Amino acid sequence: MAALYYGVRWHKGFVVVTGEVGTGKTLLLRCLLRLLKESKDVSYAYVFNGRLSPVEFLQYILSDFGLPTSGKNKSELLIELGQFLISRGSKKLTTVLIVDEAHLLSEEILEEIRLLSNLETADDKLLQVVLVGQPELDEKLDSLGLRQLKQRIALRARLAALDQEETREYIEKRLQIAGASLQGEPIFPPETVSTVYWYSQGLPRLINTICENALIASYARQDHSVNPEIIHEVAREFRLDVSSSSDDVATGRISEADLRQQTNAMLDIFSRLRNPTVSSLASDSSQVTEQGEHELHI
Repeated sequence: MAALYYGVRWHKGFVVVTGEVGTGKTLLLRCLLRLLKESKDVSYAYVFNGRLSPVEFLQYILSDFGLPTSGKNKSELLIELGQFLISRGSKKLTTVLIVDEAHLLSEEILEEIRLLSNLETADDKLLQVVLVGQPELDEKLDSLGLRQLKQRIALRARLAALDQEETREYIEKRLQIAGASLQGEPIFPPETVSTVYWYSQGLPRLINTICENALIASYARQDHSVNPEIIHEVAREFRLDVSSSSDDVATGRISEADLRQQTNAMLDIFSRLRNPTVSSLASDSSQVTEQGEHELHI
């Protein structure tokens, strides 16, 4: 949060924040926007959908700044935006472009953003840019075609998942804010917190979902604390217990036992093709032998 605010207020140019799904990137941006709204000298455009063409992207930015866009082509939009930035810069005002889900931006739009940053004075940058996205954004910025943009990044931060101790502190803090007493029997005992962490992997969004549903289930049972079995039930309802197997399917990974079974099946088929006495795939041995040799090339 400090890096974001510092980068904007001290006109550092490009600030990049990345993090996995559910680590709180958008929440962090909302906090930043709230601070910027309290500042009378800051104007910002907030883009939350990167699936736009370059012209649509410019139209969106100008519209968010309150500038007219109707009937204007790309060059006219750039002139309008340039005049706006120069005017604000001459008055020592801060202008910010904030892009959420920036990993969805095409390389073409990222290059357009870099070119916009060329508008600067001898000692100040007229447009501050905050790019926030998933780790794929890092991969895009590492590409050869965007090396000029990468070199202009002044501040960079990454949101990580919580560890188990941080997960416990996070749950306790939210309970405390909600009015719960931390004295006496804990609502989430240590073994329950461990189960929450195992399913959530420390991602705040999943921690919230699991704990909220677990509290509802415990309340329905009139329990005074949440036991691990309820966490297991909630995880099954939200299919958090099958995420690993789904990932394996998506990435094409298979277990060693499955691989061994498939290999044995292929060897069995190959031996049948090579042996005319046990094959029913051909009427004579010459045809079987020919098919078996073809399998070697495959």
